[in-house]
Amino acid sequence: MSSFLAEAERWLLEEVRPRANLLDIDPDALGEALGEQAARGWMALKRPVEFGGPALSESEFRQFQELVARASGALAFLQTQHQSAASLIAKGSNEALKHEVLPKMHGADRLMGIGFSQLRRPGPPLLRASATADGYRLSGHVPWVTGWSIFPEFVIGAALPDGESVFGIVPLVDSELHGGEIRFSPPMQLAAMESAQTVTAELDNWLLSPAHIVDVRPPGWIQNNDQINVTLQGHFALGCAQAGIDVVSENFEKRGHEFLARTRDALSAELVACREALAGSSMEIADADRLQRRAWAIDLAARCAHAAVVSSAGAANSGDHPAQRIYREALVFSVSAQTTSIMEATLERLVARGDTLS
Repeated sequence: MSSFLAEAERWLLEEVRPRANLLDIDPDALGEALGEQAARGWMALKRPVEFGGPALSESEFRQFQELVARASGALAFLQTQHQSAASLIAKGSNEALKHEVLPKMHGADRLMGIGFSQLRRPGPPLLRASATADGYRLSGHVPWVTGWSIFPEFVIGAALPDGESVFGIVPLVDSELHGGEIRFSPPMQLAAMESAQTVTAELDNWLLSPAHIVDVRPPGWIQNNDQINVTLQGHFALGCAQAGIDVVSENFEKRGHEFLARTRDALSAELVACREALAGSSMEIADADRLQRRAWAIDLAARCAHAAVVSSAGAANSGDHPAQRIYREALVFSVSAQTTSIMEATLERLVARGDTLS
């Protein structure tokens, strides 16, 4: 483990995990934890060296994401919005924007979320963009934007008439400007990670000026990107699985039942195998195999979370018990960045485990 990951693990497990239940229900506490991460300069870990780095390798970045999810699902979910925004900007075509924004994104100086999951949805686009002499005008609906009151802005994605998509930075606050407006709903009531303050947005003729355009991507870009990220997203589920195993291990220390130790050891061994499978995934591996690995991670997170609940007995039904929070976090990581193919692979795995007494 690198010195960076060792330092991150210490902070996350010693300082964040003890507050995880509070972070799950209190937006202010979650924002404070995000500020602590930003103060350490860990908010744009894949930022190119030319903009300050650290240009963390893909392997280290995924290990970091797993560590955050192990400590706090809410923090993992919130901070990855910003990490994704930084990556999108770094890979974009607007060089002036890169030089303006990226140097500030490693800490708290330029925090932002993302809002482009609507591009995955089949049928007529929920959010449309049309080219004008002064940029693009955006109108429509954004169903998910996380970080209300925490991030001042976010990277949005809108569909163009020719199938391309334009991405740009817009405010994450009710605004009227240049004859357009953007409005946000109250934060959603969610089963888990509600503290991350997820809202919907409505845009009416909002002007996305050239200075705020991140990039224009070709038709099918998000589907291709999802295909690349099939297994990479699975590391959040692995962190959730480890969190569940941690609870089982703690319950063994309290109760001393050998079956708890056997459960911990069996799930830990499977977690190692699943982690190795995800790490060994690449675009050279068949799509079906990569989908099966993602489904395995999702299934494992759910089973480890369930093991945390069962091993905690009736105490798990308490609103402030870690097992309950982890169980709900497994729900979120089961459907995050979900595509129809991931849904199918996950359900096929769940069905295949049924109808047996063995």
